[in-house]
Amino acid sequence: MKKYLGKILGIFSEDLGIDLGTSNTLICVKNKGIILNDPSVVAVNTKTKDIFEVGEKAKQMLGRTPQSVDAIRPLKNGVIADYEVTEKMLREFYRRVNGSKFLSSPRVIICVPAGVTQVEKRAVMDVTREAGAREAYLIEEPMAAAIGIGLNIFEPEGNLVVDIGGGTTEIAVISLGGIVKTTSLKVAGDKFDTLIIDYVRQKHNLLIGEKTAEEIKISVGAVVNLEEDIFIEISGRNILNGLPKNVKIYSSEIVEALDEAIYQIIEEIKVILEKTPPELSSDIKRKGIYLAGGGALLRGIDKRIAESLSLDVELAEDPLYAVINGIQGLLKEFDKYNKVLISPESDY
Repeated sequence: MKKYLGKILGIFSEDLGIDLGTSNTLICVKNKGIILNDPSVVAVNTKTKDIFEVGEKAKQMLGRTPQSVDAIRPLKNGVIADYEVTEKMLREFYRRVNGSKFLSSPRVIICVPAGVTQVEKRAVMDVTREAGAREAYLIEEPMAAAIGIGLNIFEPEGNLVVDIGGGTTEIAVISLGGIVKTTSLKVAGDKFDTLIIDYVRQKHNLLIGEKTAEEIKISVGAVVNLEEDIFIEISGRNILNGLPKNVKIYSSEIVEALDEAIYQIIEEIKVILEKTPPELSSDIKRKGIYLAGGGALLRGIDKRIAESLSLDVELAEDPLYAVINGIQGLLKEFDKYNKVLISPESDY
């Protein structure tokens, strides 16, 4: 009965795509584009466990909450760390998306990092259905990014996609509509923020929070020395006397702070290249590496990777939205792309 009811409700609903990221959750609707882009942050009442705020307002509370409220990120390294809070967050996002639509039970395609376990896949699907989805399908992030970049993933040619997100860096070799080799590295946007916090503490005796670290990364973040050493003035707490203090942070300092992390990403790309079949390696040599994700916006990262690996590196036209753009493309041509979905509901 529930199955038939779902099909009937499906007539009144629109297909959704979700990029459930560690940093941000993006939702798109078939033929309508991106309709929600909010931080994956939830503010919870510590006593009642009720949701206080979700999204941008909750993010503004990070590091600023009283004892009765806790602002948390329910996803860690691209996977669900707090099932119950993630379900409530998704339910709130669905409510915002659907508005006043009484009958709504959408088919949902949701992104997961490459190489997640079967248990983690099941958790994502379950939480999506609990939040109101009629059907839940999964797609690996590098595959969605490849579609979003505009690659013909069904050609018998190798494409190397590097997607530097919030929680993970996804590296994958794609050919004939499948992932040949892949890895998921827990060095990405959140790790960059942590390294910036550590650097500022050690070099300037200043304590700063996640939000300030992210501002530094966006404003002056770089991985190669720039012609002009740009700076941002920030505030924090002086470790020595506990008083508020202002300092200037230069892009050259961020190059130093992130050096080891970028080296780790490059080394991981090398590992994948070493495992790639020779014919696909020749394709990658000819076509280069495709770079996507928010981390791809770090100044000079394409140049650094290109010089280290002696390969061309092409930055996605819209790196921050490559994954969600790929899901949009999939929704528009579901029959064409549905074979790349790794875990349709029927698998369970």
